Amino acid sequence: MASGGNLQNSVSRTVGYAYSPQLVEACNSLPRIHGRALLCADLIRAYGLHEHLRIIEPKGLTMSALSSFHSEDYLENFYNLCAEDDPEKIDKEVMEEYGLGYDCPVEEGMFDNCSLIAGASVMAAESLINNQVEVAINWCGGWHHAKRFEAAGFCYINDVVLAIQKLREKFERVLYVDLDLHHGDGVEDAFYTTNKVYTLSIHKYSPGFYPGSGKMQDVGDGKGLYYSLNIPLKDGITTQQYVSLFQSVFQMVCERFEPEAIVCQCGADGLAYDEMDSFNLSSDAYVHCVESVLALNLPTLLLGGGGYNFTNTARVWTLLTACALRLSLPNDIPDDLESIMDYKPDFELHVPSGNRPNENKESSVESLLRVVKGCVNMISKTTLLSSNT
Repeated sequence: MASGGNLQNSVSRTVGYAYSPQLVEACNSLPRIHGRALLCADLIRAYGLHEHLRIIEPKGLTMSALSSFHSEDYLENFYNLCAEDDPEKIDKEVMEEYGLGYDCPVEEGMFDNCSLIAGASVMAAESLINNQVEVAINWCGGWHHAKRFEAAGFCYINDVVLAIQKLREKFERVLYVDLDLHHGDGVEDAFYTTNKVYTLSIHKYSPGFYPGSGKMQDVGDGKGLYYSLNIPLKDGITTQQYVSLFQSVFQMVCERFEPEAIVCQCGADGLAYDEMDSFNLSSDAYVHCVESVLALNLPTLLLGGGGYNFTNTARVWTLLTACALRLSLPNDIPDDLESIMDYKPDFELHVPSGNRPNENKESSVESLLRVVKGCVNMISKTTLLSSNT
């Protein structure tokens, strides 16, 4: 164990960090991730990274701002259900209609909390638009399953879509990259018919695995044909396979699409030892992928998402924060961290690879890459056709 000092910096980069005690508290209250946001914020602080970050203090979004994506009916019912203090008066049919209940339970104050989290992502996007920062981060964001008319998959307000819409006020073409174990269906759906936002999701695809979407064949529609790209993977993929596949695909997409800004959802549930128990990824997998994104030196928004081993999620998001700052960190967890015992037995920052059986044969990965290349190559053809009509 060590102190949080000895940070090594190469060339500095201006990085914005959405943070306030209220934001952390709001995120801590969400289903399935109670306490995770505080662990992450504390680890970032313990390493002294906050001293290098430009703090973006978030505010909740108004109904009008939220309705730029979500339907007014959904927002009004979500708001009213959260305001109801008598459970017996809650209309179960209304809840079911809007996806509220089961994996999206309604609790008092939840609407305001989700509005604040979404506000953090939108304000982070604004800081990029205004050239205040080169990279912006909201580890409390990344709720990519929420739909226009309903909540889904523990996601109530799709801050990702709202942030991309904000970026589109300045940037003609925005690339969305989704590293979460689960398919980024809500974001893909929102931009499925436009060629202004390219959605790239690399995720687990298996019968019965949520959300059940994200096939290779899902490539967009209308003007958005071939502007959605899905890379479905099986259990056990290794760090080397994942990084090699991602970097090849990402490079191809950027060459064809030529994005002006990037949003990267960094859901950490693909890490080895996550509760999802699916991939064998080490923290290096996320670092290498995000380094590839940042290497383009485009305005970039980094968001959170899944990650149900909370200490490992805090580890990888701290590493990615340092990556954005071009800082290298000591591998020993700082010994003045209040929650240090959560990091036993190794008390180390890096998350090692797992050893689950790998169902992704090299031949199938190579075949997948060939199909992906064909889809990406269609971009220039569809662009040419649309410009001639």
